[in-house]
Amino acid sequence: MPDEKSGAARAQVDLTTCDREPIHIIGQVQSFGCLIAVSADWIIAHASANCAEVLRLDETELAGRPVTDILSPQALHDLRTRMQMLRMQQSAVRVFGYDLRGDGQKYDVSIHQSGRLFVLEFERRGTDGGDVHDPGLVQALIGRVQRHGALDTMAQEAARGLKALSGFGRVMVYKFEEDGSGTVIAEARESGMEPFLGLRYPASDIPKQARALYVRSLLRIIPDVAAPVYPVQPETDPNGEPLDLSLAVTRAVSPIHVEYLRNMGVAASMSVSILRNGQLWGLFACHNDSPCYLSYEKRTSVELFAQLFNYELAQMEMTDELGDIDRSRALHDNLMPQLSNGCNLFAAFEDLCSGIGDVIPFDGAAIYSDGQYKAIGSAPAEEEFLGLVRFLNTTPPGQVYCNSNLINRYPATDGFADRVAGLLAIPVSRTPRDYFVLFRREVAKSVTWAGNPEKPVEPGPNGLRLTPRKSFEAWKEVARGHCNPWKQREQRTAEALRTTLIEVVLKLADENNAARKRAQDQQELLIAELNHRVRNILNLIRGLVSQGKESVKSADAFGEVLDARIHALARAHDQLTGSEWNWSPLSVLIGTETEAFLAGKASRVVMGGDALELSPAAFTCMALVIHEMVTNSVKYGALSDSSGRVEIRTTLNGDGTAALSWRECDGPPVKAPARRGFGSTLIEQSVLFELKGEADVRYRITGLEADFLLPARHVRKAEKPAGPVPDTRARQAPAVPRLSGGAMVLEDNMIIAMDAADMLTQLGAEKVETCSGVTTALNLLEQGGTQFVLADMNLGSETSLPVVERCRELGIAVVLATGYGSTDEVAERFPGLNILKKPYTVEQLSAVLETMAAAENGG
Repeated sequence: MPDEKSGAARAQVDLTTCDREPIHIIGQVQSFGCLIAVSADWIIAHASANCAEVLRLDETELAGRPVTDILSPQALHDLRTRMQMLRMQQSAVRVFGYDLRGDGQKYDVSIHQSGRLFVLEFERRGTDGGDVHDPGLVQALIGRVQRHGALDTMAQEAARGLKALSGFGRVMVYKFEEDGSGTVIAEARESGMEPFLGLRYPASDIPKQARALYVRSLLRIIPDVAAPVYPVQPETDPNGEPLDLSLAVTRAVSPIHVEYLRNMGVAASMSVSILRNGQLWGLFACHNDSPCYLSYEKRTSVELFAQLFNYELAQMEMTDELGDIDRSRALHDNLMPQLSNGCNLFAAFEDLCSGIGDVIPFDGAAIYSDGQYKAIGSAPAEEEFLGLVRFLNTTPPGQVYCNSNLINRYPATDGFADRVAGLLAIPVSRTPRDYFVLFRREVAKSVTWAGNPEKPVEPGPNGLRLTPRKSFEAWKEVARGHCNPWKQREQRTAEALRTTLIEVVLKLADENNAARKRAQDQQELLIAELNHRVRNILNLIRGLVSQGKESVKSADAFGEVLDARIHALARAHDQLTGSEWNWSPLSVLIGTETEAFLAGKASRVVMGGDALELSPAAFTCMALVIHEMVTNSVKYGALSDSSGRVEIRTTLNGDGTAALSWRECDGPPVKAPARRGFGSTLIEQSVLFELKGEADVRYRITGLEADFLLPARHVRKAEKPAGPVPDTRARQAPAVPRLSGGAMVLEDNMIIAMDAADMLTQLGAEKVETCSGVTTALNLLEQGGTQFVLADMNLGSETSLPVVERCRELGIAVVLATGYGSTDEVAERFPGLNILKKPYTVEQLSAVLETMAAAENGG
């Protein structure tokens, strides 16, 4: 006997060999159908051992006999006509409900080509004709899938729809990961069945051969795990080659897989492939705890559902890819203005990190350029990064480099592994020396496995082969030293960002001289403006001192008045500088300026019109203009004596622009200044030059007049000031009635039942049961736990009135839904019964609940 180590080694060898084998061929068929393979001259080359039973034949030896011995001439003619279609498609052609032998027994037939032979498979139909293929039902179920835009909710709705369509007790959506393992991302199951949602299965659970089969054959079904299988006779052709049954519907599965299902307690199963770009993306895995046979026609509906889901999946992924492109473009457009304003990458580092963080999540970031290093968040120290740079210089130049397990490639990561587990490095120069790097911390990846993935092979009844695990108890695998992987779309975004950064670096190099000249010109302008502002402030303070002496009687009072005026002036300048990057009310700006210059006489400045707010750029400009207007009015205009006043009016025009008019009256005579100083130039030119607006200043003898037009991008309507507001609120809508506890939907149309269940859940029901017959509904009522019933009146061959009557007896709230116009008889039999007309919405259902609640409360 080999020891455990050597036995495990041989098992691993067997598994490796198994993975290298071609598609596994089983020369047996399941009992729900039979199979014959015929040559081009319609001589039977192979036949399954159960052909006599399925086709009702007396003789069992079929090989070498002509097909005309078992099929009628008309059937042979019709099948040959259908087989003509095989030239135009690779999949099988199908015939449903056909009388093959002229004895009234109907069969579903599938025909495909295997090498030089044609393979015909027959499934006998029951007396009821079998399930009917209903494309409308499939469309309705896919329509529910289309409501969802996220993968998890779309997959959950698909599992729910396929469960309703197929009748299997459990339907899972199984998605393959990059390492070949698979995760159950959605599940619909009967109550009482063990949940598998979230479990991950090792790659060895579905070998490469089986995955290849899933790509070629979209649906595999085992109606009864315990049913016998029948060999194909003879096993090989004259050349010693077995019949390739890869595309056969009735093909038996590996006994390994049968054992696997039995260990799970599964009595019937069905797998439907989910393909993306010709690759196996995942599976619909269907299980039942009792035998479950689907007619070929119903399986065709299942295949159609899966194909339409494939299209929806492709559409969703294409939308995500287009979204990635849009996000990359938006990131470029947002970063370029920030990085192209003359600052270097170090100055824009925080803005760069803020912009990219919305597209590529990270825990830390660093920039290294021209020998300088800057970092934020969870990142290496400078001396640690210098060694990392030498490692990055060994990666392919001019390309984004990412790694989710850095310590595996760069062992020195161990020194800062508490901060960094993976990185994404973006070169920002033509040579591999300067980098912008994003870091991610370690994430202990806890994966819920369905069994131990390190022990996929155990000795079993089929020898040392791929034997399913005996236990499905979940356990945790924890991987250390890894960060969240860098997704492909994140890498694509990083490539686009690299182009942006290179473009910025080159552009900044070209703009350095121009930027320095602009800075010098701006400095000279600021010096001139500062000189002018200081002179105005000094003159203003002198005026405050001289005017204050005449209005106070003591030195203490004079000091208080002077102090208050100087503080008001300081507040005006704080308003100018402290709010420059926020939208600010124009009225506050004007009020602050006039209060600073006029103290208690600010009421001589009257404002009217629309309340406006200014953009940051417009606020800075208008603060200077208003300051100069008020200053000049105090010095020379209407506010220079005790009788004058200023009227300011603002108007928001229909095109979004705003007009500001300034009118001085009742002051001393006004004349145009003999010399145009800086202040006059500021008033007349600032709005035109800085805001691209208009300014018109007129020096009339009766008073100064000025009109300003501000562009729409710099002005908006202001919020109303706080204060008493008339109570114009309408009567509050009553609260939406809320259900509680369990509810039941009695409806014979599956789609309507599912929609009604969703409505009741939305209205607060904790659990909603659906059923289509009176007997089932009455049984559910007797089990208890139902507080509300929504019943369709017409259930096809019966009505729901017995259920309504039983609800009345038990005191359970019930609403009757009906499509009939007249309900007088029902209303007479059940006084006070609430009746809902079809089609109904959740709002209409809510209104009925409100009526019921009001009646219950005596309202």
